[in-house]
Amino acid sequence: MSEPTPVVAVVGATATGKSDLAVELAGRLGGEVVNADSMQLYRGMDIGTAKPDEAVRRVVPHHLLDVWDVRQPASVAEYQRLARATFAELAGRGTIAVLVGGSGLYVRAALDQLEFPGTDPDVRQRLEGELAERGAGALHQRLADLDPAAALSIDPNNGRRVVRALEVIELTGRPFTANLPAYRYAVPALQVGLDVPRDELDQRIEARVRGMAERGLVDEVRRLEAAGLRDGPTASRALGYAQVLRHLAGECSEAAALAETVRATRRFARRQDTWFRRDPRVHWLRPGETVDVAELVAAADREVADLPDSR
Repeated sequence: MSEPTPVVAVVGATATGKSDLAVELAGRLGGEVVNADSMQLYRGMDIGTAKPDEAVRRVVPHHLLDVWDVRQPASVAEYQRLARATFAELAGRGTIAVLVGGSGLYVRAALDQLEFPGTDPDVRQRLEGELAERGAGALHQRLADLDPAAALSIDPNNGRRVVRALEVIELTGRPFTANLPAYRYAVPALQVGLDVPRDELDQRIEARVRGMAERGLVDEVRRLEAAGLRDGPTASRALGYAQVLRHLAGECSEAAALAETVRATRRFARRQDTWFRRDPRVHWLRPGETVDVAELVAAADREVADLPDSR
């Protein structure tokens, strides 16, 4: 029996051109795109997440966009369920899935043998109380003492993720990173990473934020604020949205909010790059480098055959 057709995943830092490559590959493979950007799962968060527009989606079908309300907390476990169901539906039609996104944990949740530790309401409530009282920075320092690798990968200002990491450590008695298994595919896959030199990527990020502002990012955030964005524990902290919310609250000028968005996005891009560089299965390409689609799929088939524990 032949191996199942692998998922082709396009990964890497923000602003590297992943979405364009994914659409190109899907078109050439007769495939469909599956989103792995955690913020593009939210309805209405379009400009600030560089979500593919309707014209692109009419040409190549996209899945797992506009799934959650902005007030809903993100759930990697729920995303994993949705992604696996989408892969199965596409495979049932004989259609290749092209997974694309820069949310590293979401990519691994979609592709890898990855199970998520449970939660304990009492532990979570206590840690969230400490977060409210002491702030994310203090809890992040505790995480750095317990699990330096986890602290390096989690934004010190992302209190929700810091709390989750500390909760997992307390419940399992092991570092948070120890709960991430070895790189083993649950879904046969090939990962292609886009590699852009840092100076060029910094310029791309600045141009992207400037373009978002010109297309109406502030108005988009204002509309979402009216829809409850500030109540969303995940969406309200998204890059660009968090900064513009502070501007709308009168805490800074629009120019200052956009400048901070550029700086924060550059920091985030470096963390993304570090995450994906750890994965030895990623095949790195420079933007514009010729992609042999048939060879990509053949390479994925060879990888699946050569790695018996990757299935």
